[in-house]
Amino acid sequence: MNNPPLAHATAHPHPTPAIRLRQVSKSWGEQVVIPGLDLDIPRGGLTALLGPSGCGKSTLLRLIAGLEHPDSGSVEIDGHDVTAAPPAQRGLSMVFQSYALFPHLSVAENIVFGLKVRSLARGEREHRLQEALRLTNLAGLEQRKPAQLSGGQRQRVALARSIVSGHSLCLMDEPLSNLDAKLRHSVRHEIRSLQQRLGMTVVYVTHDQTEALGMADTVVLLDQGRIAQQGAPAELYNQPRNTFCATFIGTPPMMLLDSSYVPAELLPHHDGSTTGGPLRIGVRPEHLLLGDVAAGRIPVILRHREFQGAEAYAYLELPDASQIIARIAHGLPALPGARLGLSWHTVHAHYFAPDSGRRLDLPHTGTADHPAQPHTTQDDFRPVAQYA
Repeated sequence: MNNPPLAHATAHPHPTPAIRLRQVSKSWGEQVVIPGLDLDIPRGGLTALLGPSGCGKSTLLRLIAGLEHPDSGSVEIDGHDVTAAPPAQRGLSMVFQSYALFPHLSVAENIVFGLKVRSLARGEREHRLQEALRLTNLAGLEQRKPAQLSGGQRQRVALARSIVSGHSLCLMDEPLSNLDAKLRHSVRHEIRSLQQRLGMTVVYVTHDQTEALGMADTVVLLDQGRIAQQGAPAELYNQPRNTFCATFIGTPPMMLLDSSYVPAELLPHHDGSTTGGPLRIGVRPEHLLLGDVAAGRIPVILRHREFQGAEAYAYLELPDASQIIARIAHGLPALPGARLGLSWHTVHAHYFAPDSGRRLDLPHTGTADHPAQPHTTQDDFRPVAQYA
């Protein structure tokens, strides 16, 4: 009789989150790492904990795993309070940056090591091993030692070990950091494919936004132990909640400009008049337009051009001597030192309070159905791709 496939959580919606943190705090001496955080992680998806070094993402993962205990607050997994429970009693597996493989054991022995410790029957161990080898494309490498494997293969062994555990929750702490760019891309795809096929709940810590945006169903962006924004990748990119989110997400990030030198044609309008008071205006590099110096455009100086293969960028000096980056066409003939006019379609602009940095929902000069255009005609305004 055939053994059933490995059991994991389904990807269907569930009223109870896989993980729930309530007012969780953690300090190291006088340094507060997490000041008091509430977080629900949905079941059956991949949630990325993203942020710069020191934001608390790895500490948060360790609190979920039980490798650290919170100073206050509670941790629930599958509706059960596990705040004081050791890692072995939390029903989860982990994949680390360092792979954590035993060098003297074969691939097969590394994969089933945890099952042997749990005294799982030999037949069931073998079934789970073969299934995991198939899922991770490691069949034929069972007898090799870790030293005989590539970095990508070692990481797949770590993934296979997580799969055979049978746990529906997997925590991953920067699992691709030791791989080169080409391997990161392929292993990233493998992790995502496995997660979707098995319906596992994965919590994935990374400082690399490419991994977070490309893999996750939900991204939790952390700033100094607090949630700066949580949502789908497209939401964080297209609707940043504050200037931290705007300038962290995106490569290059969103450009922020002071409204003091922005022409009235590019400012938000309400009842026919521009909104009073200072603003910070955010525009993505791909939405910045360059043309001749003219009314309704910001005068800028081209300081540097950068070739990046499929893309190219212009480094521009603004009237206040600050610098922004615009994505440009490869054929831009202007040389460093050239004076140009900068503009954008205001439907692509984002507005932020200058003091708090929070997002302001102000009306554009146009709508999504009738996109706002700079106060120039198409013949008069030439975007970079047509600049001559």
